[in-house]
Amino acid sequence: MPFSSPDRARDYQREYRRTRRAGDACTTPRTSAIPITFRLQTAQDVIDLLEEQVTAVRADAEAGTLEKARAVGFLAGVALRAIEAGNVAARLEALEAALKHPAEGTP
Repeated sequence: MPFSSPDRARDYQREYRRTRRAGDACTTPRTSAIPITFRLQTAQDVIDLLEEQVTAVRADAEAGTLEKARAVGFLAGVALRAIEAGNVAARLEALEAALKHPAEGTP
């Protein structure tokens, strides 16, 4: 990340190295730290999170109908991609299992 000021660059690098030494390989000094319990590991984790967010958007009394529709439409698109990724992952696991343990009696 280029900085115009050498002092800012030095501060960033110092914080970056501190974060790495602390054992967090995912966070940089300019991003917020995410607790381990909230990190998404699978497509189902993403789908669960999106379900919560759609519920929150729909329950928001201050948002207008158009804002809600845009947000829900965007979240639905992300959810579809997560579902597709989950399906691909499940198919890949089944294929790997079939290759590791071939059926008896096939040449």
